[in-house]
Amino acid sequence: MTDQGNVAGDGLRKHPVLGVDEVGTAHVVRLGGELDLYNAEQIRSALADACAQGPERVVVDLGEVEFIDSTALGILIETRTKLENKGGLMLAAPGLETRRALQISGLDKLFTVHDTVPAALSAQV
Repeated sequence: MTDQGNVAGDGLRKHPVLGVDEVGTAHVVRLGGELDLYNAEQIRSALADACAQGPERVVVDLGEVEFIDSTALGILIETRTKLENKGGLMLAAPGLETRRALQISGLDKLFTVHDTVPAALSAQV
């Protein structure tokens, strides 16, 4: 388990990757703050590392995300292509603004979106 919640991402904002946890055969990547072009590489790297280990599923915990732009949404799509089972990438706990961005972009139809991380972990893959 890694925890990066107190590490500044660029000196002004908190790091977008709050932590990565292994839960059974799943990896939970906890994201937070503003997810955008400026921290895209940190997000991409964390998600790529989680996928590279071949988990049954990768759950992206969006519970602490305050803002998500098209760059970060694109990283989610890119991450999905790296998994053998495309349905193994699940989104969990999006707040109102994040859920709205997923709906406007149509990504709520591409990804399985769960209200909580435990719901995503117990869902069928």
